Amino acid sequence: MRAMCGAFALGVVALQQQAALPGAAAWAGGGLAFGLCVWLAAALRGDARARMRRAGFCACYCAAALAGFGYAAARAQWRLSDALPEPWEGRDIVVTGAVRGLPSRDANGVRFLFDVDGNDAGVARFPATLSLAWYAFGRTALPPELVPGDRWRLRVRLKRPHGNANFGVRDAEAAWLARGIRALGYVSAPRDARRLASGAPGIAAAIDRLRARLRGRIVDVLGDAAHRGIVVALAIGAQGDIGDDDWRVLRDTGTSHLVAISGLHVGMVGGLCAWLAGGFWRRSGCVGRNWPLVLPAQKVAAIGAIAGSAGYAALAGFNVPAQRAWWMLAAAGVAYLSGRSLAPSSVLAAALGCVLLVDPWAVTAPGFWLSFGAVAAILFVSSGRSAARDAREANDGRGARVAIDGGDGVPPSRAARLRTACARAMTRLARRVRDAARAQYAVTIALAPLTVLWFAQIPLAGPLANAFAIPWVGSLVTPTVLAGVVLPAPLDAIAFAFAHALVATLMRLLEATAGAGRTVWMLPMPGGLALATAAAGVVWALTPRGWPLRHAAPLAWLPLLAPASHAPPEGAFRLTALDVGQGSAVLIETARHALLFDAGPGPEASNAGERVVVPFLRAQGVRALDALVVSHADSDHAGGAPAVLESVAVAQMTGGLPPSNRLWRAARTAGVTDALPCAAGQRWRWDGVEFATLWPDGGPRAGGATNAQSCVLRVSAGARAALLTGDVDARSERTLVAGSRGALAAQVLVVPHHGSRTSSTEPFLDSVEPRIAVFQVGYANRFQHPHPTVWARYVGRGIELPRTDRDGAVRIDVASNGAAPVPIRYRDAHRRYWMGR
Repeated sequence: MRAMCGAFALGVVALQQQAALPGAAAWAGGGLAFGLCVWLAAALRGDARARMRRAGFCACYCAAALAGFGYAAARAQWRLSDALPEPWEGRDIVVTGAVRGLPSRDANGVRFLFDVDGNDAGVARFPATLSLAWYAFGRTALPPELVPGDRWRLRVRLKRPHGNANFGVRDAEAAWLARGIRALGYVSAPRDARRLASGAPGIAAAIDRLRARLRGRIVDVLGDAAHRGIVVALAIGAQGDIGDDDWRVLRDTGTSHLVAISGLHVGMVGGLCAWLAGGFWRRSGCVGRNWPLVLPAQKVAAIGAIAGSAGYAALAGFNVPAQRAWWMLAAAGVAYLSGRSLAPSSVLAAALGCVLLVDPWAVTAPGFWLSFGAVAAILFVSSGRSAARDAREANDGRGARVAIDGGDGVPPSRAARLRTACARAMTRLARRVRDAARAQYAVTIALAPLTVLWFAQIPLAGPLANAFAIPWVGSLVTPTVLAGVVLPAPLDAIAFAFAHALVATLMRLLEATAGAGRTVWMLPMPGGLALATAAAGVVWALTPRGWPLRHAAPLAWLPLLAPASHAPPEGAFRLTALDVGQGSAVLIETARHALLFDAGPGPEASNAGERVVVPFLRAQGVRALDALVVSHADSDHAGGAPAVLESVAVAQMTGGLPPSNRLWRAARTAGVTDALPCAAGQRWRWDGVEFATLWPDGGPRAGGATNAQSCVLRVSAGARAALLTGDVDARSERTLVAGSRGALAAQVLVVPHHGSRTSSTEPFLDSVEPRIAVFQVGYANRFQHPHPTVWARYVGRGIELPRTDRDGAVRIDVASNGAAPVPIRYRDAHRRYWMGR
């Protein structure tokens, strides 16, 4: 069963890596590969019976892999079939349906999921689930309180799921697909919204209502308490209320898993329910019933564990770690009820297969790999030592009996019995500490490559922090939170307040641990070969004692921990235009330096500085910026700069910003000692690459138009150059052409002002003569950039025109040897079947 479930999972993973869903040709190729594998297995040496056995095994495993591939493909085809028709993008549609899940409210309004049961667009396969925003228009037009399960009639404006696509940054479109979200939008006519009389039926809506009531009760009890979000997360699995400071501490100490309801919490609830059910069943004689004679109490306890943990997992939103834990508990419970015995690895394999049957897109989330990886590592290190431990315990038992008897049949004294009991207790304690340390070591080693892959870091304080955080949360915080969930008022308030006090104490300890020197090792996102080598090293390191060259396993981690530099060679540079929506952010890398030109929109829009730019820099291994250039003060260029300054060390900042702009103060607070306005004539040289500021002439002026003060930066490597223009306008372009026409020539141009009709004049393009022009524009943006006239102007010149809304991030290597630069488009290089659908 283990191999079959593993093969099924391999097929599911393979499907999620495809650029397109398989057609007839792909299935024909799969059938040929299946036949070839079976034939090769049968053709190997051996007698006829051995060959047939190998062929049978191979056929079963290949069939399981093909079944996983086909099942995931069928589910994907069905889910993609209810995409929003393109003609209905950006148009008002009246929909009826029910609020699902827990709405998230902030200063801008409320965001929520909406299950659609009717629409006036006449679309037969309308998206079943929408992600909507209901914006607040001043204090007099706040959104109403949205209760899960309530049905509404809303006028909405939608667009197809289209997320930012960048190198090394998580794919938002994959997350939406996994959640079944097939369109996004907002309530376009709040005044026309109507709450319908009937609510949504079903157990899912009832669970959502219960979760909302519990969250509301915790909010009423704790108010604005600092760590209220962690208490909510442990109670109902909703992590949206956890503050940024708490996330930073948890991430830097490797304890984020403690606020995701998983095996620790589900297992505890299952054990408690088993104890209660079994105890009640055994004492049924007190009410004149002999129920244990009908059904043994042990089986009732197993049923109670399965049912109780299922209820808690549902209350927690049934996330992937909770699913894994519950399926493992259910598999073990069902095996016990049927009188069978399953090995722990078989239980894990059964849980793997069940999770992927329910949700084949789970493999696109880090929680899937971290959860199953941690349990697999613990089982791997424990399985190789169980026999030796059993033998030691048997020997210890015989030795203890001899000690108690005195060895000559003389009854032991009371002091001897006390010494023996203390020795046994210390032995058990030492064994438990040793087993816990071994499990923590295994988890730390096993998850290190996955942590680097998903988060570009290794929390060095993780083992120490988890050593006290896991028992603290498992033995104190979680039981107290669960007591608050089940107790009536006002006793629940006491439990929630005490749980918050426990969480506050834990967070202080974690902050002290995270603040004790450098506790986070930042690493670039690994390639496939480095990841595979590190995974092999993990298995090698966790093998039992006596395995050949076991202590040499860390050598296999070198490609992960000390990766080779992928920086451009001396005299060349790399330009990466990020997909930040309607905004701009461009990274310039030389052999030993990095410059960021603009930082994308801020929290008032897509918050790309925090969600895109900072994760991208970490994934690329950019630990510090030698320069941050903020072209001008518009929020779609400067809004993400505070997040960059807070997260990445910056040596110098320049900008087309007036002296009163708040970013100068933010730069000083972040420790930037060299901050100055950009002005024409500024020049410097890094690693054989020339940088020259061409505009603004005389520097930014207070009160002037922000676009006219945009910094214009030219980066050149020999005869090749790139021109970064910000939002420079037509008037400034004319001044540039008149004053420095020869200095504008560049093979790569980041198009001014996203292609608006106020820029990209004909004389300017005649002076630049670009071969590649990159448009940084947002998908279906409200400004309708690029303007059709400007787009036609570039097309008429035969220029290659990558666009971030269609292509994702664009990477261009510019060499000094005269080679023509070639753009690498993210959505082409990392194509997945759900992109654009």
